[in-house]
Amino acid sequence: MKKIVLLAISTILLFVSCASSPEKAAEAHQEEVNQAFEEVYGHFDKLLILDGAKDYKVKKGDTLSKIAKDFYGDDNGYYFPLIMLASSETVLDPDLIEPGMVLTVPDLQKNLADTSVHESLKGFFTEIADVYKGKDTATAGTVREELLKIARAL
Repeated sequence: MKKIVLLAISTILLFVSCASSPEKAAEAHQEEVNQAFEEVYGHFDKLLILDGAKDYKVKKGDTLSKIAKDFYGDDNGYYFPLIMLASSETVLDPDLIEPGMVLTVPDLQKNLADTSVHESLKGFFTEIADVYKGKDTATAGTVREELLKIARAL
């Protein structure tokens, strides 16, 4: 009986220590963030006009904001969620792009000019900003505010 109780206690302690390790906690948190992004992308998956979209192969040192600036202009780096929406089959979290990934870059002006897309983008940027509430990065608050500015301006 004592062996069973000791085995049960040991198993519980092992489970708790594994479950509470920083790596496990970080993985669990990233999974929650990925699910939140996936929900938003799923809600808006048919939103974008992809005629004229370009493929871009991520290089070492790239960020989504840099890619957005390269394609959309220096003042439009925070339009990167459009690239993420168009590329959601490749990667969910904008902070997890890696060299070699091929992203789809939709035509910003074409999408802003379309009335139905333009109207939906306000909700899309607002929901993406909400996901940033749960991100544990130094820039998450700034990114969230910039995305909300875009949503209000649309």
